[in-house]
Amino acid sequence: MTTHEQIPPFLAEMPEPARASYLSPGIAPKPLPCELTRVMPWHDELLPADLREYVRDVAERTQCPPDFIGVALVVAVSAVVGRKFTIHPKQHDDWIVVPNQWGVIIGRPSAMKSPALKQALRPLHALESRAREQYGLAEAEHKASSELLEMERNAAKAKAKKLLGSGDKNAALAELNRLSSDMQAPVLRRYIINDSTVEKLGELLNENPNGLLLVRDELGGWLATIQSEDGSVARAFYLECFDGNGSFTYDRIGRGTIFIESCCLSLIGGVQPSRIASLVRAAISGELDDGLIQRLQLAVYPDDIREWRLVDRWPNKAATERVDWVIDQLDQIPDEPRSALRFSPEAQEIFNAWYTRHMRESRREELHPALQSHFLKIPQTIAGLALLFELIGGGQQVVSAEAATRAIGWAAYLMSHAQRLYGAAINAPLLGARLLLERQLKLPEPFTAREVRQKDWTGLGSQDAVNNALAVLAEHEFIVGYEVAGEKGGRPSTRYVWRKT
Repeated sequence: MTTHEQIPPFLAEMPEPARASYLSPGIAPKPLPCELTRVMPWHDELLPADLREYVRDVAERTQCPPDFIGVALVVAVSAVVGRKFTIHPKQHDDWIVVPNQWGVIIGRPSAMKSPALKQALRPLHALESRAREQYGLAEAEHKASSELLEMERNAAKAKAKKLLGSGDKNAALAELNRLSSDMQAPVLRRYIINDSTVEKLGELLNENPNGLLLVRDELGGWLATIQSEDGSVARAFYLECFDGNGSFTYDRIGRGTIFIESCCLSLIGGVQPSRIASLVRAAISGELDDGLIQRLQLAVYPDDIREWRLVDRWPNKAATERVDWVIDQLDQIPDEPRSALRFSPEAQEIFNAWYTRHMRESRREELHPALQSHFLKIPQTIAGLALLFELIGGGQQVVSAEAATRAIGWAAYLMSHAQRLYGAAINAPLLGARLLLERQLKLPEPFTAREVRQKDWTGLGSQDAVNNALAVLAEHEFIVGYEVAGEKGGRPSTRYVWRKT
């Protein structure tokens, strides 16, 4: 440091080793490693041919990752299929899988998550519109029929009164019983819910036993709510809905007992990386380790699209009509009777070989327990996807080798995205270090860990998180820490200064 440079006032309080390190011209910060692991990119062959062109078309027009549309579209299909079909992944076992899927698309606020969801779920909104129209007609007919029934009852009462007056009590009773039953009111077929209490959701599931799709444009708020202490009951209910073949009973004062026979729920939403990272960290630490995050099997966290170009053209009509036709055909399949499919012999060999390899690899000791738990749920997801792909192709007898192979292709893809999602939480100290590096000008010089904690920045909400982030910065020579004796014999404190580059 030359005499022309201003001498920082904190140098006087720094011990000699720390001062020498700070002033050393040969020490330069080392770049922080990338906090996000690499993920497998989307490729068209992940989807059946009937859906591919639509995903390509929407991704190009909205300039968003195709992963967003592809995953949301698969979840939409799973919600339409619901409990109509199930699959037995083994030939001689009672393991049964309902193909409803839980997905989440992860990206920055500008990653076009909302437009992707809107386009992927457009066919379901069309089904909802048609259902409301049919319900309106049915409701009008029910109202007219109910009024007619009331007239008939009035006439029957008058006739019964005459019969009773003539002493024919049995005939009068028979006349009243003839019209005693009420006409069953029509029920609105629902496909999508956005915001509902769990009690109301239970009633809707009873009215729609094939299942429903929960859609949240911003899924982070919903996840945080049901993972709070107040949301424990709701969390238990949603966890039950994941498998799609369970039941649930509510006992409430005022509402009485509500028995939900068919707890089948699909789920899709978008979330920012910072919002979901805190929830994953809670699962990793064991604070909220109930398997909720691991149930987000179709979680995709693709790379940002940095390039942008103007695309101004009409949507691909043929691709749009094809997707609409596929989903409409699946919707037209009756809810009853339900069918349970199995793999064809060739498909079973393919699935068994992959399943054996996957389960052995997922039990490796070096895997973090939270990530291991996520991987161990993947076979259920793959079996469900194989069934969906078979149904999309028109098959309803057995799940073919083609469908099984395509579904298995999703395993490596989804695992890579899961590793990025969990890695971002496991590497929380690195994320915290990057955040401090970006906001170093908002801190005093020198600064303490306590002053960082008081900022309450995302991912640095605890003293341990702050200390871990500072340790990363010190390890990579971005900061120099030194102890200062406490006032009036108090405990010494550690202060930090940014190394000049």
